[in-house]
Amino acid sequence: MDIKKTGVILYTEAYEATVDFYKKVFDLPTLYVKENLTCLDFNGSYLMIELDDEESLKQEEGRAKFCIRFNVDDVKAACKQLDKHAVSYDYYETDWGQLAKFRDPDGNFVGIRSAKEHEEDINKSTKS
Repeated sequence: MDIKKTGVILYTEAYEATVDFYKKVFDLPTLYVKENLTCLDFNGSYLMIELDDEESLKQEEGRAKFCIRFNVDDVKAACKQLDKHAVSYDYYETDWGQLAKFRDPDGNFVGIRSAKEHEEDINKSTKS
């Protein structure tokens, strides 16, 4: 799997307070901001803080509050690696890129996302 960047997604119901906490306490610079989502530089990786507003998922027992993410050029090719290791995953195509989500053996969320759109968001923000 050709990994371009890694990140952690932190799902929170206290969105603004959580963003302020990581920006102020750890002095993390902002990479970009979208509606209900702030992406911070995490010492070469990224920390994406996202409003946890998926009511249906909140009902899940043991709902994950974070997701480890790997950005790659080709999500479908990366899924072949998951297939090779019999990892069950959900694949999505959205307006912000391709994504595969699955859980590790301990139940933690892991995601593989297309790198191109993430880099475009960063580039748009730095030009503003």
